[in-house]
Amino acid sequence: MFGLELEPSTLSTILPNRPRSLSASLLAQRASAASIAILPGLLLTGGIAASAFALRALPGVLILSPMILSIVIGMAFHNFIGTPARAKAGVAFSMRRVLRFAIVLLGLQLTATQVAEVGATGVTVIAITLVSTFVFTKWLGRLIGVDSQLAELIGAGTSICGASAVIATNTVTRAPDEDVAYAVACVTVFGSIAMFVYPLLPGLLQLTPHAYGLWAGASIHEIAQVVAAAYQDGSQAGDFGTIAKLSRVMMLAPIVIALGLLARRRSTGTQARGASVPLPWFVLGFVALVGLNSLIAIPPALKADIVIATTFLLSVALAAMGLETDIAKLRMKGLRPFFLGFAATIFIAGLSLILVRLTT
Repeated sequence: MFGLELEPSTLSTILPNRPRSLSASLLAQRASAASIAILPGLLLTGGIAASAFALRALPGVLILSPMILSIVIGMAFHNFIGTPARAKAGVAFSMRRVLRFAIVLLGLQLTATQVAEVGATGVTVIAITLVSTFVFTKWLGRLIGVDSQLAELIGAGTSICGASAVIATNTVTRAPDEDVAYAVACVTVFGSIAMFVYPLLPGLLQLTPHAYGLWAGASIHEIAQVVAAAYQDGSQAGDFGTIAKLSRVMMLAPIVIALGLLARRRSTGTQARGASVPLPWFVLGFVALVGLNSLIAIPPALKADIVIATTFLLSVALAAMGLETDIAKLRMKGLRPFFLGFAATIFIAGLSLILVRLTT
């Protein structure tokens, strides 16, 4: 019609290219906009985490994990100053993406060799204690009227590895941020008490350094708390307690995956909140890095840097949770969840002690 004719093959190569280039440009613009949107929140959560690390230089504060300090600072900021609206996107990013990446990096702190050093008997003691404590906490929580999601978080934090387990488990539990904060508070308080009480008991209970280390590693909540308590009875107890605790941390992956599968099954055929429960595939990254760390010798200096980076990223995630936690809603939970945390701590200490005495 206009004196210009194009072959069909020419049309098919020219016309689709333009939408593709427009589509790529649009995607780049959206990615740039998303990066800018999360920046204020990331700066806020990162600044809180950095403040938590700095506070540990003060006398008496060193015994507190920067993760715990981060959630406390975040809660104080949110409830006394207020979380800016423009920070919301970055706070949400910290609670999800940063958290998952940090949990994956935890895998570089563990090796299969460490688990082997604990031995079949030690691993069995740890596994029985972990599963029994989690089941007991869920059962008692239901009995005394604690919300199922909060009981699950307290059970995970008590039975596995404290605050890290709480926030990892919440990727499938999907509890409110107030529940996360309450669970973190429980495992922090009772884990800290255990850290001071345990070193007074080896002589009274006639525990060898090996038995005491296994008991501490199988029952105290946080890794730092285990290290502080176990080394009070000497290097042998400290070394074995640390290895036992790391073996317990390795069980985080199967527990979270199992909880994800159960939650997914429960949501099948029902209307879940917003969408079906996602499977925590990021935990497979954790397992993969455990395997990598078992096969490749990472230089000690680099490994130390990775540990600090992982702790910082977990602190960023907990700062974000603090920035989403309303203290008024926290008070509404009452004292029953706190009693549940206390009972779970007594249970894990008692059961693990019995198993250690029977097997060592």
